[in-house]
Amino acid sequence: MDVLTEALAAMRTGSPVSARTAGRAPWGLQLAPVPGASFHVVLRGTCWLLDDSEGGGGTRLALGPGDVVFLRDGRGHVLADHPGTPAVGPEGYEKTQDGPIARITLGGDGVAADLLCGAYHLDTGRSPHPLFTQLPALIHLPARPGAHPELTAAVQLLGGELENPRAGSHGIVPLLIDSLLLYILRAWLEDQPVSSAGGWAGALRDPATAAALTAIHAEPAAQWTVASLAAEAGLSRAGFARRFAELVGEPPLAYLTRWRMTTAAKLLREGDIPLSTVAEQTGYGSEYALGKAFKREYGQAPGSYRRQARLAA
Repeated sequence: MDVLTEALAAMRTGSPVSARTAGRAPWGLQLAPVPGASFHVVLRGTCWLLDDSEGGGGTRLALGPGDVVFLRDGRGHVLADHPGTPAVGPEGYEKTQDGPIARITLGGDGVAADLLCGAYHLDTGRSPHPLFTQLPALIHLPARPGAHPELTAAVQLLGGELENPRAGSHGIVPLLIDSLLLYILRAWLEDQPVSSAGGWAGALRDPATAAALTAIHAEPAAQWTVASLAAEAGLSRAGFARRFAELVGEPPLAYLTRWRMTTAAKLLREGDIPLSTVAEQTGYGSEYALGKAFKREYGQAPGSYRRQARLAA
């Protein structure tokens, strides 16, 4: 059981959206907030990412070829050839659709830059998954020779498909963009120093905590206790509970409840199985018990959540 993959898959609420942005200096692109997380890959040239939004801290980040940026909360921001270039919204650029990828063209007749920009729709709910909340608001993965070869390869493959579309490109590009999220997060997790890695970066590297997380994710309906999870981890009950809470950010049984609710939400969004089956697959003895726990977590009954998710799809 791959905990990182499972956690992200359970939060996904739809396919990623993306656009290839071609700017020629002077150019500035104002990007509105999106529900979920956003990303940028610099395929060619250079640019700046500017974030003056609340919590953005006046970010001024220079980006070069191969650089990847991930914004955890999809906040509004600007991409530009220079920090002083005025930015425009949809009214100031040309946009066309080419299969799964929109194409944005803007600017003048100066130096060119080519980027892939996009967003992942994530269900952050009323209580987002700690894997998500513990990430930095902005992750910058600069292109470095020999660093993160898989991420570099994915970026190169994307660039090649976008530069020279051929038979199959419309199917390949969305899959590569989908995989990019896992490559980005894995690269960031692996960049954290082993000696000081805390939070989920530490939890996924710690054999004991990872074993307990794997057990919870593999069998969310099992009647886990702190003692039985400690046995999976190979630690004493007290030692396990302390280490799990320190790394994951909450006690083992609180995380178990969270994961059950995350799993229930995914089942409700993606299928038509009866609520009784959802309850059974998430460790609740009845629809009533599931509904009570679900409403406490999401602020609405499971049936209402399912109907709302379908309307939003």
